[in-house]
Amino acid sequence: MTNDLFESETTRRQLLTLAAVGGAGLFTVAGASTSAAQGRGGGSNGKPFRLTVLGTTDLHGNVFNWDYFKDASYSDSKGNHVGLAKAATLIQAVRVERGADTCITLDAGDTIQGTPLAYYFAKIDPITGGSKHPMAEAMNLVGYDAAALGNHEYNYGLDTLHTFEGQLNFPLLSANSVDWDSGQPVFRPYVIKTIQVPGSKPVRVGILGLVTPGVAIWDKANVEGRVRFPGIVEQAKIFVPRLKAAGADIVIVSAHSGADTSSSYGDALPFPENASTLLAEQVPDIDAILVGHAHREIPQRLVPNAQTGRDVLLSEPLYWGMRVTVMDLDLVKVRGQWRVASSSATTLNSNTAPEDAQIAALLRSSHETVRTYVNSVIGTCTEAMSASTSRYEDTAAMDFINLVQAETVKASLAGTAGDGLPVLSIAAPFNKNAAIPAGDVTVRDVAGLYIYDNTLLGIVLTGAQVKDYLEQSAVYFKPVPGPGTYPADAVTNAVTTNAPNGTPDYNYDIMGGLDAALTYDIDLTQPVGSRITGLAYDGAPVDPAAAFVVAINNYRQSGGGSFPHVTTAPVVYNRQVEIRQLIIDWVTARGVVDPPSFESIDWRLVAGTTPLTITP
Repeated sequence: MTNDLFESETTRRQLLTLAAVGGAGLFTVAGASTSAAQGRGGGSNGKPFRLTVLGTTDLHGNVFNWDYFKDASYSDSKGNHVGLAKAATLIQAVRVERGADTCITLDAGDTIQGTPLAYYFAKIDPITGGSKHPMAEAMNLVGYDAAALGNHEYNYGLDTLHTFEGQLNFPLLSANSVDWDSGQPVFRPYVIKTIQVPGSKPVRVGILGLVTPGVAIWDKANVEGRVRFPGIVEQAKIFVPRLKAAGADIVIVSAHSGADTSSSYGDALPFPENASTLLAEQVPDIDAILVGHAHREIPQRLVPNAQTGRDVLLSEPLYWGMRVTVMDLDLVKVRGQWRVASSSATTLNSNTAPEDAQIAALLRSSHETVRTYVNSVIGTCTEAMSASTSRYEDTAAMDFINLVQAETVKASLAGTAGDGLPVLSIAAPFNKNAAIPAGDVTVRDVAGLYIYDNTLLGIVLTGAQVKDYLEQSAVYFKPVPGPGTYPADAVTNAVTTNAPNGTPDYNYDIMGGLDAALTYDIDLTQPVGSRITGLAYDGAPVDPAAAFVVAINNYRQSGGGSFPHVTTAPVVYNRQVEIRQLIIDWVTARGVVDPPSFESIDWRLVAGTTPLTITP
């Protein structure tokens, strides 16, 4: 890596101090200096030794500080920057400050999905055909010691995942991704790193990888019959003792599982989706957990273990490379064995750092190739469509997604159990910044409208089940006392048991009909479960016994979001085709998108029978 930034001690310290000020922690220059001295010379005659664990998570294919959907540098309202190239600069700065030989660098998963860059090397020029994955190249340059698997690692199938694994210079870990029949891990469950301590015995650091069990639901088509996903706590109770028996002095877990216990899939699985705090509480001998999956920033959380009473250090560095976690574990020898005497953590902010020059130079060509791909024109649009208000009002953008999905499913129903049934479709407002302009339409315009790699299915639901489904969707909204004007944030993203940080936009589904309109109101003065009123198809009240085919994405059909009936509903279409690609193909084949031909106002937020006015 380039050392241009590190020509002086002052420059290094200024960078680290700025990074911490921009983040959520306090990274003091004095503390850093003391740590470096301890790390390089401590450990003998009772002196402490500081081990530093650097962490990233949920990189989601972000190498550069770039928004491919806007074709511009990434920016958000909080001033965040993204990308591993920037995080790498912070990682290198800490290594220089602390001493690289006292640092371990980990990632907590979700690496190869999430940007057009990641999609391109999975589908357009796939690594299974000989290409090198940009994330593998970047992470190899950073010099990670290990990374946990995330659930999105499974999105492109096991062949792509194993190819990616083979391109890395460090192990991918997952103790709870196990063979369907034998129950043995299909990836390395852990690794032990030896850290040399001058004048004393080395420190053996065990690193265990764990992934949220939700993979079994969200990527069922890719893993069923091949890989099972036991609970995080359950597998840790098996493997932490094995790590200790193998000689690990210290145990660090890289867990792709949020800190606040919850499950978007409800009770569809017997294991919680977000279990890192449970892991700390219930499994002895864990010293620290690098947390991922929840896309939250937790600079430091200390969780006492219920059995030993010792604090376990947790830290989550936001997502997309916005932050880098720095965990400091101060070790002492007790009866000749290293153990953690105290620990602390902070997060460093990538918006303070320039991109690492070596990563930027290596991957610039791949980046430009993908920019060319996403900016290629595939059609035109007669009127602009925006998804900015789709969370709280019917928009042409969501109608368009539902149109493509419903048409695709209907075209395949001949000879199936769904032949002749009316077709409905669901879509969620994934990306409020998505917009398709009037005039030329590019791949990136469409990709921005549908940012996930979900595939399409068709299932059969009754009218009663359709209403139940919409009632679950309406959980997304907060109650209101009566008619009036409300800001969007006052009615959206309701906090629930399953979503303690607020129901995400992707768990709000909008349903529409293909050959006739499905219409309904959502009454926010009514309690959850009784909000859908006036549900009608083609102008007539929906018969609870009537049958409908519903076009639905694989995440939702497999249980994501805990929507009722969908996991057991008959499947009449499942060709494993990505919805984003279906939309791209639809525009490419027709050449013209004409919103007036398909948009209609079929649902609305109301108080009683009075429509609500929602402001951005």
